[in-house]
Amino acid sequence: MKRIKYKEVRKVQPNYYEYTGIHKDEPVEMQLFVYDDAGYEEYKKVSLQRVKKEIEDPLQADDVKWFNIHGLHQVEVVKEIGEMLLLEPFIVSDILNVSRRSKMEELDDVLFFSIKSVLPGNDNEMIRTEQISFILRDNLLVSFQEKKSDFFTHIRERIKTHSGIVRKKGNDYLLYLLLDAVMENFYITIEFYEDCIEDLMVESKSSDNPDVLVRIEKSRETINYLKRSILPLRDALFNLKSVQDDDQFDGIEKANYTFFARLHQKALELLEQVEYDMNTLDSASSFYFSSQSHRMNEIMKILTAVSVIFMPLTFIVGVYGMNFDVMPELRWQYGYFLVLGAMFLIVLAMVYYFRNKKWF
Repeated sequence: MKRIKYKEVRKVQPNYYEYTGIHKDEPVEMQLFVYDDAGYEEYKKVSLQRVKKEIEDPLQADDVKWFNIHGLHQVEVVKEIGEMLLLEPFIVSDILNVSRRSKMEELDDVLFFSIKSVLPGNDNEMIRTEQISFILRDNLLVSFQEKKSDFFTHIRERIKTHSGIVRKKGNDYLLYLLLDAVMENFYITIEFYEDCIEDLMVESKSSDNPDVLVRIEKSRETINYLKRSILPLRDALFNLKSVQDDDQFDGIEKANYTFFARLHQKALELLEQVEYDMNTLDSASSFYFSSQSHRMNEIMKILTAVSVIFMPLTFIVGVYGMNFDVMPELRWQYGYFLVLGAMFLIVLAMVYYFRNKKWF
């Protein structure tokens, strides 16, 4: 997992915008949902002029409006949306700069929230990351996605079928549902890599293949990347939950802050699970090195035992290899067999002694 590297600071105008992501092939598409408890309207591939008309329609002033944008690479379109919503330039810049951490900004009548969505990669190693940003104001919720995805399909179905309480609530409850859907991707990703971690844990206890250690380190980098993504999300959700004490912002109903407190609790649970996975990987590394050390000790024990067994044999051979004339055993016809027998008995005695001591 590669570390995020920020670009060098450049001398540009304050209102300079640039999309920093990689999803630049798909065309920009916009969808609009307008609903209340009585009914809903859905506009697919809607134009910006139609969105502006629906937002400014006095007959729909109390209706909840969900404006979703797929694609950020057409900077002028995002800039035009920001001007239509009277957004501060730095918010538009944060929407386009997808390398920044998750954050929450609360202005007088606008709530800005950006979150990282993560999913396992196709190659089972790299994590697919996408930034999703939200603008909450009045009865309008705007969501910006880097590319087309199906994160919110079930929420659209709930709006269409009047399932649950989504059409009885405001856009703040809709924001809760969207954030919750994005956070579910963290659970999916963590569960996916936990299966890989369990396999590594088993292999670390039985295999001496160096590839196991390489895969452990790759998994450690992946889990650490997840941790770096969840930590700012936890902080942003804590700040969002704390907006309840701010009398100046009334974009979220008091009764709905409980839902955002649940999201904060989910972020804490995700962090606990990530910490557990990090500890598991540390254990897998320890098991691998302990297994390697134990295997090396076993090899050294056998080699030492063999060396010790051959030491007296080498001594005997060295004695009888000396070139002295007066060595009585050299002239004896049974001397050779006696020395071989003695050497054989020495080997048996030492093997019996080592086995009895359980040294091998």
